[in-house]
Amino acid sequence: MIKAIFFDIDGTLVSFRTHEIPESTKMALQQLKEKGIKLFIATGRSPAQLDFFQNQAEPVFDGFITMNGQYCYNDKEVIREQCLDRQDLIHLLPYLEENQEIGSSFVELDYVYFNHMTKGIQKMWDSLGKTAPKLNFDSPNRVFEHKTYQLSTYIPKEEEEEFFKYMPNCKSTRWHPDFMDVIPKNGGKIVGIQAVCQYYGIEQDEIMAFGDGGNDIEMLQYANIGVAMGNATEDVKAVADFVTKDIDEDGILFGLEQFGVL
Repeated sequence: MIKAIFFDIDGTLVSFRTHEIPESTKMALQQLKEKGIKLFIATGRSPAQLDFFQNQAEPVFDGFITMNGQYCYNDKEVIREQCLDRQDLIHLLPYLEENQEIGSSFVELDYVYFNHMTKGIQKMWDSLGKTAPKLNFDSPNRVFEHKTYQLSTYIPKEEEEEFFKYMPNCKSTRWHPDFMDVIPKNGGKIVGIQAVCQYYGIEQDEIMAFGDGGNDIEMLQYANIGVAMGNATEDVKAVADFVTKDIDEDGILFGLEQFGVL
């Protein structure tokens, strides 16, 4: 029996086309809540980037796995917390300074900033529409004094090998071709899910997950039922137990109905 469901946000709960949660999804979430099923967010976004979500659906969620598993919490306490290796970040700064075409966000708990604007960043923010968080620009030298949980670095996949020469204790998780999220080697959404499930006493065979991007692959593989959205990338669909309809075609509701959860 399914006791907990984990949802990605962008492209899964929130449409890239309308920048809204479909009404059918809102209805499904409320019905799940009424059935006593635990509901969790599992996103690459930070807590500081969830403002747009608060007025749409947040009250129904029991907890949040943010920054790809680096910071997990509920309304009572922090369940899991892990930062990037500070020495890795310090080693990276000269590389970013020398390669000005590379834009990167530095994700702190309550503050997210970029080293500078690039065409790739502007393109991404345009695609997010009203769900896009505020753009802040600051000095990456903040890494010397502030905890940094994640980077989102705008480089193509073929340049990742060179990048990680400077951050050997980290890895990439990518849900968009234009950028990668940088997290600790032993991090990821799956680690966050495991911590949350242990906290609530939920077994692996009692969880379901919905996602659409590359950073959702391990999550869908780990869940007893992993559902890829119809708009998911092909690599995500390939590992899913089921491919539901597109987010804008009531995909969440359809997927839940196929497995008798609703």
